[in-house]
Amino acid sequence: MSNIQQDPNPYSIEYARKLDEQDELAPFRNEFYLSPDSIYMDGNSLGLLSKRAEQTLLEVLNAWKIQGIDGWTQGAHPWFYLSEKLAAMSAPLVGADAEEVIVTGSTTVNLHQLVATFYKPQGIRTKILADELNFPSDIYALQSQLKLYGYDPDEHLVRVASRDGRFLHEDDIIAAMTDEIALIVLPAVLYRSGQVLDMKRLTAEAHARGILIGFDGCHSVGSIPHQFSEWEVDFAFWCNYKYLNSGPGGTASLYVNRKHHGTSPGLAGWFGSRKDKQFDMEHQFHQAETAGAFQIGTPNILSMAPLLGSLELFAEATLEKLRQKSLHITRYMMDLIEHELSTFNFTIGNPLEDERRSGHVSLEHQDAARICKALKELQHIVPDFRAPNIIRLAPVPLYTSYSDVWETVQRLKTIMADKQYEKFANTRDVVA
Repeated sequence: MSNIQQDPNPYSIEYARKLDEQDELAPFRNEFYLSPDSIYMDGNSLGLLSKRAEQTLLEVLNAWKIQGIDGWTQGAHPWFYLSEKLAAMSAPLVGADAEEVIVTGSTTVNLHQLVATFYKPQGIRTKILADELNFPSDIYALQSQLKLYGYDPDEHLVRVASRDGRFLHEDDIIAAMTDEIALIVLPAVLYRSGQVLDMKRLTAEAHARGILIGFDGCHSVGSIPHQFSEWEVDFAFWCNYKYLNSGPGGTASLYVNRKHHGTSPGLAGWFGSRKDKQFDMEHQFHQAETAGAFQIGTPNILSMAPLLGSLELFAEATLEKLRQKSLHITRYMMDLIEHELSTFNFTIGNPLEDERRSGHVSLEHQDAARICKALKELQHIVPDFRAPNIIRLAPVPLYTSYSDVWETVQRLKTIMADKQYEKFANTRDVVA
């Protein structure tokens, strides 16, 4: 961050406050419920509640209270069309048309649906390509899908190796796109290091070899821009409770490129029906002509409701401005870490280049688990631990200030200088 070097005291709280004064997104901080007694740096695991998300949840609850079953077709947010309404609001965040997105299910259920739909082993093309750094749930789903076809996952799930345990090299992924690969599933952003993969390049290379490709956007949607339709990505799936702040267990989303509309869903259910045919109650499936065909069961209306309010904030703030601040504030955090913590054996384990870094800073330390406990219990900073040695800190641009970042680094320095972390066992809690 060039301007930090021009300030006479760029590592001071005064400089952080000056950055806050210049931050055009600062007013959005007032939209969220922030604890006055702590600093929240875990928005990449669970985003905070906004007042608008609370409002839209209460509106939907009130519709249930007042209208009962008529809430499906009446009121401000008719439930029967809520998945499609939220899809239209979400589509700009992933560079898609509204008809290519649907809000439904959970991340892993949606992955099962998409693999069941697009994994079509034929001849020697029987293998699925993934990577060794992916989130475990994705790997479990891919392994179980292979078993359903009678394949041994140890042989038929190809996982691209990382050269350093942090990052993936696109060249290595492309080299693994052999004639045996039937389907590719990769993370858009690596959940530990925050590396952004070159989705455009990987999609083009997969298609040049006749392979379908999809991306897990759990750590990317709401944090970085995407152009799924322009890149011709075949499918994608993501949760909405991290950067999109939809609440714990909030309903997830999926994307299917319009060229695949009309493909029969691998797992059919009645909410994948055309709206005008669904209640005919026929035993013939009339699938929707959009990504809505890949819904399975009845939507979780109360889990979807907060997303209405949250997506309003994204439309107002714009993803472009959010990304700009995210890059700036993570750079600021890394500069502070390098200046203040250089003697405490931390390693910055996320990409330093803007185009390869997502929304969190990944700090590596051999005592990471106990440092996280000390941050939370003694210094009232809410971090995120990922085994074996990573402290993830996410300065979310909608509600994190530069002063928050400055204070976080100062309190982390206190923990290290005073060895406060030694009071804790270096093991993770049940929920890390």
